[in-house]
Amino acid sequence: MRWSTRRAFLMQSLAETAIARRAGLLNPETDAVRLIDGEGDGLPGVFLETYAGRWLLSTPSASIPASFDGWVRARPASCYWKKLDQHQKESPVHLGGPETEEPFLIRENGLGFEISFQSGYSQGIFLDQRDNRAEVRRRMGAGGTLLNTFAYTGAFSVAAAAAGAEITTLDLSNTYLDWAKRNFQHNRIDPAGHHFCKGDTFHWLRRFAKSGRTFDAVILDPPTFSRDETGRVFRAERDFGELAALALAVLAPGGWLLCCTNCRNLSASDFKRHILSASAKPLGLRSSPMPPDFTGEPYLKSVWATR
Repeated sequence: MRWSTRRAFLMQSLAETAIARRAGLLNPETDAVRLIDGEGDGLPGVFLETYAGRWLLSTPSASIPASFDGWVRARPASCYWKKLDQHQKESPVHLGGPETEEPFLIRENGLGFEISFQSGYSQGIFLDQRDNRAEVRRRMGAGGTLLNTFAYTGAFSVAAAAAGAEITTLDLSNTYLDWAKRNFQHNRIDPAGHHFCKGDTFHWLRRFAKSGRTFDAVILDPPTFSRDETGRVFRAERDFGELAALALAVLAPGGWLLCCTNCRNLSASDFKRHILSASAKPLGLRSSPMPPDFTGEPYLKSVWATR
């Protein structure tokens, strides 16, 4: 057997094993998980996710490994591919199976979320936050108020609202705020009963503090790097402590923060130091791991902070 043939057989065998290993995570309540997580499954540079039976393959290289390309194109599922590059704006490219040209819904822990393979680089949800969303929903079971900053399409907002909380959803983009409202509607939650704010998180946190508005919980899951409408640059490894301090200023007594970052330049210990530096009083910190389908690098750091 030629080396290229052996390599293709090995990659396909590893892929099948990885997918089979995750079969128990898929059920009528959850149909979106990571099927292959790169080196964690013995397939460096190959990441495959399923969204309600539709596949999205991601690779850091500008092409799919030749020994994997034929296998993935031959699958009956609708399959798309994108290059992992945060500077890229293009939507994923169709590889095989039926084309998915319209938005569709996935299920996560019984909640519905709108996904689009035609919306540019990001498809509408980050699967690595699935367990954190479930924990937010559990914690907000008694109601209360939650502020979701850098909210993107509002998945954390929906999880908390489904538990009965009153939500303020904050993002720079009207496009994503409208998407978040649709996610509320997909779950039979009236957006009119909640608040949606467009603008810079730093600005809104200062504004809330000045007006004396507080929240029982705050979600801080900013991008690693961003630039606001005035050109102000945010870098997680430099500015997270300032962000956490502003959030603590609007946190009600007994409240909690969920602080997250996928910044690879910020170690877990340094991330905790940023959070602790935000408060003159002691904070209780608890880290949570990534979901079990993310078997590779634990790049996402999640810390629950309570007074």
